Amino acid sequence: MSFVRPLSRLVAATALSLVVSAPAWAETVGEVSTVWKLIGPNHKVVVEAYDDPRVEGVTCYVSRARTGGLSGAVGLAEDRSDASIACRQVGPIRFREPVPQQEAVFSERLSVLFKRLQVVRMVDSRRNVLVYLTYSDKLIEGSPKNSVTAVAVDRTTPIPLRK
Repeated sequence: MSFVRPLSRLVAATALSLVVSAPAWAETVGEVSTVWKLIGPNHKVVVEAYDDPRVEGVTCYVSRARTGGLSGAVGLAEDRSDASIACRQVGPIRFREPVPQQEAVFSERLSVLFKRLQVVRMVDSRRNVLVYLTYSDKLIEGSPKNSVTAVAVDRTTPIPLRK
């Protein structure tokens, strides 16, 4: 009985994060093959660019493994949880609307069942900095593998927080 309550909370939290987080609109910047496969595509490391949907002028670059082979070709492969992120100011920073203190801004499927790559934006108001965290989650077992980056916003542009 004690196992059911935490499991139901985990299922509810995962379902909410899937609904709340925006779909990933990635632009592939490049890729490198890491393992040659006779059948299907090679295993790769891909670098993708994601523009922050609420903050103009910030782009996040995420590198991650993509499984090849026959299972990768038909979409049944489970990609590794390893990912790295670097977010940069690529133009004048403008806020389309006030942003929450913490928000899932990108989410992309890594496997057929429940595993997703997440990118969360956090606001460090004291330093006027946007902090981006990437991690992968899985319904049954979470992943502590993560990467973090930060984008300093000029002090003349205060970060508008959603109340």
